[in-house]
Amino acid sequence: MAIVESKLNLSDAVYDLTLPAGEPWLHEVQQGQVLRILDLEGNQAVDTLFYNAREPSERYSAVDTIRAQGNLYLGAGSRLLSSEGNVLVSIVADTCGRHDTLGGACAAESNSVRYAIDKKFMHSCRDSFLHALGHCDCGMDKRDLTSNVNFFMNVPVTPEGELTFADGISAPGKYVEMRAEMDVTVLISNCPQLNNPCNAYNPTPVRLLIWNPAA
Repeated sequence: MAIVESKLNLSDAVYDLTLPAGEPWLHEVQQGQVLRILDLEGNQAVDTLFYNAREPSERYSAVDTIRAQGNLYLGAGSRLLSSEGNVLVSIVADTCGRHDTLGGACAAESNSVRYAIDKKFMHSCRDSFLHALGHCDCGMDKRDLTSNVNFFMNVPVTPEGELTFADGISAPGKYVEMRAEMDVTVLISNCPQLNNPCNAYNPTPVRLLIWNPAA
């Protein structure tokens, strides 16, 4: 997918947060605002879910997004569709080039199946999602967790249809920007995974910035 650089200035951002590795983030992004996820040190997987902020039963749908764009991967120009067929966010800038829609979020169960039984209780993205939802007044819980986007994560699909978790293709300073096409609630787990080559076995922080719509 094409590399498209942003025209936004850091000094104009109305929100700026560095999110440590392994931590969750739950935040509303208003219609027209632009959210940037910046990979500070390179190859950090950022597991992300999107919800209609006014009706959270409408949420990101990987199936509808993949079908509508005819591509398993996300990049500049991609529109992320909801379970109702509406556009939640549009990717307006991207310097990484490809983002995963299939790998899902690491969990206790997947840690034990993919890696080893003794890895089962290592911290996971599902834990981070649940922690964020358990400390908010959003009315959501584990039933609201669905298939997520993995920004910066490299999950090639083999000709046989199998998923492979490969070394990341991002690098320090790469970013993805998305414009909210409605008021959206964004739920992020900055992945804590220590067993996956996607982040070089070294979870790192990311920077989250928001800009208001241009006047």
